[in-house]
Amino acid sequence: MTQRTFVIAAGGTAGHVVPALAVADALRDDGHRVVFVGGDREEARLVPEAGYELRRIAVEGISRSNPLKAARAVGKAAGAVAAARRILRDVRPDAVMGGGGYVAGVVGAAAASRRVPLVLTEADSHLGVSNRLLHRRAARVCLGFPIAGRDEPTFRVTGRPVPEPFTDHAGARGRFGLDERTPTVLVFGGSLGARSLNEAAVEGLAGLRAPALDGSGDEVDVAVLHASGRRDHPALAPRVPEGGPYRLFDYLSPLSPALAAADLVVARSGGSIAEVTAHGRPAVLVPYPHAAADHQTANARWMADAGAAVVVRDADLTAAGLRETVLGLLRDPERLATMAAVSASLARPDAARAIADEVLAAAG
Repeated sequence: MTQRTFVIAAGGTAGHVVPALAVADALRDDGHRVVFVGGDREEARLVPEAGYELRRIAVEGISRSNPLKAARAVGKAAGAVAAARRILRDVRPDAVMGGGGYVAGVVGAAAASRRVPLVLTEADSHLGVSNRLLHRRAARVCLGFPIAGRDEPTFRVTGRPVPEPFTDHAGARGRFGLDERTPTVLVFGGSLGARSLNEAAVEGLAGLRAPALDGSGDEVDVAVLHASGRRDHPALAPRVPEGGPYRLFDYLSPLSPALAAADLVVARSGGSIAEVTAHGRPAVLVPYPHAAADHQTANARWMADAGAAVVVRDADLTAAGLRETVLGLLRDPERLATMAAVSASLARPDAARAIADEVLAAAG
């Protein structure tokens, strides 16, 4: 097979970078070269750690609330498109994939101006600004969820690519020192965290007791694995006793072992719910209320309508309410098992491969 070169533009949050890396892995497994273009946020750490070259450009999101910041971002974007064009001229890719985030819009615009084949990905239940502007110039837009009015031939629902799921349940529990009797809840809100969710979890989920998983009827301590995000971790850490069943982390990367170890997930409902379904985990989802076009609520409803999740509005989130919801699920193993089975049925394990094939097809 002839080796081809591809550029993937993705940046900002891990929610954009991790799926892009899954597609890159599929292309690299085929023997192709992949070069990333990004900025100085999560991609600056995750991309080199995964063994890929990262070309950096200076770009930032356009503020919807601060006109001065918005004007500055527009000015940066013009320079960033020029920088992206120089990178494409140097790398000479056979195709470009926009993996999400504002950097994808800049590099996608540069690719369109140089007539480099372009494939876009959309992880959420609505098209982001960059994808709305660029989709007519793309060979294909790969959707994580069905979106009304976004149909073939331009659009294709591939699902959201995720890393290979961790399938060794016992091994995953062993990593966290958990035995097979201990009910385990995983809490996370993204790389930065989610303050309201963090507060409710620390106050509401500490000291939980629920029936042991072996069916003995014994009440045991519930283990909580809580990835609070780097922003909130310093303030939360003193409130969590060390050595107890409640374990606080600033970040869990990769997330897969923790998902494999958990019996129930409590989380926001961004693109990471694709990893939740890939591991077949039931969930309590608390959508971030200020997400663009309220897409996290739509994401959560997709999972809840199928029967795999319970949705709690952020405005209704309390420590006591979260405790009651989680404990109710842990005390109902039949319902939890049904939710887990439905969650697994929603997964699209071939998403990374499907998107990689679209990138290859665009390259001709």
